[in-house]
Amino acid sequence: MSFCAFFGGEHFKDHFKPGIYVCSKCDHQLFSSRCKYEHSSPWPAFTETIREDSVSKYEERPGAYKVLCGKCGNGLGHEFVNDGPSRGVSRF
Repeated sequence: MSFCAFFGGEHFKDHFKPGIYVCSKCDHQLFSSRCKYEHSSPWPAFTETIREDSVSKYEERPGAYKVLCGKCGNGLGHEFVNDGPSRGVSRF
């Protein structure tokens, strides 16, 4: 999940089997498949984390946050403000 390719090769984008997504480096629980949604970007997208401490994030630029594993700091992608399903939830 932490090594995404913009021009293909991301195998979790269209993966919707029930389960829990974990950090590829430390197995820390991050997201439930129930919170995953289809998105036009090449990366998997989620509306919420398993727990409040599943991820950490910091503002990289206005409207874009870098998302990291809450346990080991492994880079997971970005959260974009006001991007996501119609309820206005951000995408990871």
